[in-house]
Amino acid sequence: MRRTRTRRPNVLGGLLGTFWLVVTLVPVYYIVVTSIRPREDYFTSNPFSVPTDPTLAAYREVLDAGFMTYLVNSLVVTVVTVAVTVVLSLMAAYVIVHNRSATSRRTFDVLLLGIAIPIQATIVPVYYLIVRLGLYDTLWALILPSIAFAIPISVLILVNFVRDIPRELFESMRLDGASEWSLLWRLVAPMTLPAIITVAIYDALNVWNAFLFPLILTQSADKRVLPLSLWTFQGAFTVNVPAILAAVVLSVLPLLVAYAIGRRFLVSGLTAGFSK
Repeated sequence: MRRTRTRRPNVLGGLLGTFWLVVTLVPVYYIVVTSIRPREDYFTSNPFSVPTDPTLAAYREVLDAGFMTYLVNSLVVTVVTVAVTVVLSLMAAYVIVHNRSATSRRTFDVLLLGIAIPIQATIVPVYYLIVRLGLYDTLWALILPSIAFAIPISVLILVNFVRDIPRELFESMRLDGASEWSLLWRLVAPMTLPAIITVAIYDALNVWNAFLFPLILTQSADKRVLPLSLWTFQGAFTVNVPAILAAVVLSVLPLLVAYAIGRRFLVSGLTAGFSK
């Protein structure tokens, strides 16, 4: 007789999962609730209680303080950086995988070495180069270093993904007379779309939340990006916490939209290509 096995519920796993969910949601709840709390009630009321008199005054203050300018600057820096990084990384990954010369291998080793170099260790030479190029206090001063630091990890992800494309597809297209550019844009790009979206989202998050480069390489108010805009609501003797958190909520919305569009490719792009 076949014995029937009953699966016991994983109580410990459920408790740990619930605890982690609470740990994740509590900060989000605090940010949203505080952003609609009146400024005068912030220091006197319970920070986790629902405000009895919610208001959008903090959001209006943020929008009146030039938030749209900071948002446009962040969008320009992020979009240009991600677009250039994805194109250059995809071309580099294609050459590294299909060109087995010593130069290609050394180039890949140098790119991997770039992952181990922290941004903080290079801020002085980067600052010197930007000043010598005459790009200080411009958006290009943020775009060019961001591209340089985003390429190594992007190439690593794309290389492992390009290697999974069957070589028979390349050989059949070459027999049909396809050029290397045709192979890159008509075969490699569509086949690596999950990895491309993963790289784009990962790089966009890093550039969008970057603080060190904007702090060191820009100084004008019209060149500020969103992380630096939070300083607008901090004075010498007081801090407008509801306005700061309202700016945080508004700055997260574009990232949520990008994640909603590419979320189904994110996990597959991070895991595919590393099975070999």
